[in-house]
Amino acid sequence: MKKSLFLIAIAFVLTLAGGLALGHRLFSPSASRTVNADVILTALRDSGFLVTQTYVFDQPITITNSTGSAFKDFFFGQTITARGVMEVNLGVDLSEVSEDDVDVRGDIVTIRIPPARIFNVRPIGNIEVENRQGILKRLLQNDPGYNEALAELTRVAEDAARQPELVDRASERAQEEIARFLRYVVGGREVRVDIR
Repeated sequence: MKKSLFLIAIAFVLTLAGGLALGHRLFSPSASRTVNADVILTALRDSGFLVTQTYVFDQPITITNSTGSAFKDFFFGQTITARGVMEVNLGVDLSEVSEDDVDVRGDIVTIRIPPARIFNVRPIGNIEVENRQGILKRLLQNDPGYNEALAELTRVAEDAARQPELVDRASERAQEEIARFLRYVVGGREVRVDIR
């Protein structure tokens, strides 16, 4: 009786150990996930455009629509003065990453991404517009100047955000964010992210 209980206990322990070993082989992250360029591209492209840096600019602008003659400007001239807070988002379009940009060699995964670029520019809050128009322009072609002011504020904000140090900072943040994200995808492998 003692011998049969002993054999049953040994059989139970061996079955339990075998089940644990089999479960570890079948369901461990390294065994269930084959990392190749397709897996990485799918993970990146699902993210779309990755915004990595947001800048806020508050710059006053003046637009002068002059005819070149003080007399004509009295009737048809226009001066728009505007101020507004503009938000500019920079980041990387991950849909532009191709299979040629992914290199998987052993335990090292290298990704090449495009440099950061402007994603969008939008006003935050109201835009204050002061519009001085010539007498006849006000009567015949009244233009509040809002659209022209918004276009100019957008252009000025884009120009400010395109400064090399700001684009470089957004690119560096993209490298960090993508490397952090891909570590979850590739398991214990080393991830390197380079700018094209």
